[in-house]
Amino acid sequence: MLNYKRYQRVPVDRYPERTWPDREIMQAPVWCSVDLRDGNQALIDPMVVTEKIEFFNYLVKLGFKEIEIGFPASSQIEYDFLRQLVDRKLIPDDVKVQVLAQCREEQIIRTFESIQGTKSAIVHIYNSTSTLQRDVVFKADKEEVKAIALKGTQMVLDHLKDYDGEVTLEYSPESFTGTELDYALEVCNAVIDLWKPTKDHPMIINLPSTVEMTTPNVFADRIEYMCKNLHNREAVVVSVHPHNDRGTGVATAELALLAGADRIEGTLFGNGERTGNVDIINLAYNMFSQGIDCGLALDNVNEAIEIYERCCKIPIHPRHPYAGKLVFTAFSGSHQDAINKGVHAMAERNSQIWQVPYLTIDPADIGREYEPIVRINSQSGKGGVAFVMDTYFGFKLPKGMQREFADVIQKISEKQGEVSPETIMEQFRKEYLEKKEPIHFRKLKVDDLSDETESEFDTKVHLTYTDKGVEKSFTAVGNGPLDAVQRGLMETFGIRIKILDYEEHALQSGSNSQAAAYIHMLDAESGSVTYGVGVSSNITRASVRAVFSALNRLKLGGE
Repeated sequence: MLNYKRYQRVPVDRYPERTWPDREIMQAPVWCSVDLRDGNQALIDPMVVTEKIEFFNYLVKLGFKEIEIGFPASSQIEYDFLRQLVDRKLIPDDVKVQVLAQCREEQIIRTFESIQGTKSAIVHIYNSTSTLQRDVVFKADKEEVKAIALKGTQMVLDHLKDYDGEVTLEYSPESFTGTELDYALEVCNAVIDLWKPTKDHPMIINLPSTVEMTTPNVFADRIEYMCKNLHNREAVVVSVHPHNDRGTGVATAELALLAGADRIEGTLFGNGERTGNVDIINLAYNMFSQGIDCGLALDNVNEAIEIYERCCKIPIHPRHPYAGKLVFTAFSGSHQDAINKGVHAMAERNSQIWQVPYLTIDPADIGREYEPIVRINSQSGKGGVAFVMDTYFGFKLPKGMQREFADVIQKISEKQGEVSPETIMEQFRKEYLEKKEPIHFRKLKVDDLSDETESEFDTKVHLTYTDKGVEKSFTAVGNGPLDAVQRGLMETFGIRIKILDYEEHALQSGSNSQAAAYIHMLDAESGSVTYGVGVSSNITRASVRAVFSALNRLKLGGE
């Protein structure tokens, strides 16, 4: 039994004035990638400088305008990395590098040395303000902890004269989620009052969910309270830095935006300390799925996956939203059927708006392959098999045939698990297209009898076939080629068959297109029914092949 009594409920701030539940996200926030700092420091095998440069260039390509590159004051590797970015002129004029520093004199000095030569930089200072850390880590009271924040701010102000670019100050009350709300506000306002930002030269107040401690709605209340009570709000960019300890980092970030946050710090796929940072790709695609410009060039998620996995040495989870290998698949038969019908409905309506059940976005819009949407296993149904046959191979199976063929695939999947599209097509050929024993259609000659007034039929056929390899033929008459072939088969083999249904369609466009024909046939003696399929560039030949396919499946042909 879990000893739940060891834990106590985190106090919840009561904020009945909240207005965020009635709002909607209407635009993307300012994005700040912390992959190269928060993400990198959490890697088992941190990136080397060449990997960091590649990752930085990719973040620029994606459209990030603010990129935190590390702790240049406390790591020689990160200092050298920043200097390479500067010396090699890899930082575009419209991109701000963000550097982190503790509120210590030696770190502030070294930080300013590292950013020399950049056009603009964000100097990010922080100190922990939480109740627990004040008690067990710093053993300091509220005034002493606030003094640390003010000292750090003053040191940045003092060193501005040594920097010839533009500095934006960012201050984070680390462990904001564990800090008394009124005290967090007091510290942040003290920093704002000392820095004196303006609307043209704002500062950033970053409110980190350093440790996720409560539900996202509680965090949203805290953000709205801060947004409404920060001094000089029009000159302050309110930023959030959610972690994922409770598994709700994305929800925390989205609710924070509703509550008034302007900016989000996170990593591409959520890498970070413990359970990770908020996942920016997840957030951005969520916005994209709602018709919002996410502000990032994320039309090729496969490229992002490749660079991330290679540089970070961490695989993307197969169920990761949008990026996972399995997220655009459907194993459930009912899901497959709904997807199939949704795709066809869009095509029939020529709709420009994406509306397909179970798929929130078109995988093709983010560079994913459209073909692997449907995967077939023992849980799949007729809709999924039909979708594969149509989408991959162009065969539009009649509705009744979908169940017949799905039963064939079901038996295979129960033995081997997932069945690939190639295996499905191979089985389709075996069951229908190549069903040539015991009788195999070879040639057909059709004569028109419509001018012969003494005949009750309008068509005569001469059909050549092989019976267990022996060539044979018959001549028959009927009302149309298919009726004549049916009559000839019944007379030749002494059988009673009835064609219940017939469908046909082109397999591909163009003058040399192949036609597919489907025959639904009844054995009147036994009551058995089945389908046959034929393919040819001539629709009559395709139909006759479908008849022979059905006869062989019913085991009616041959002598």
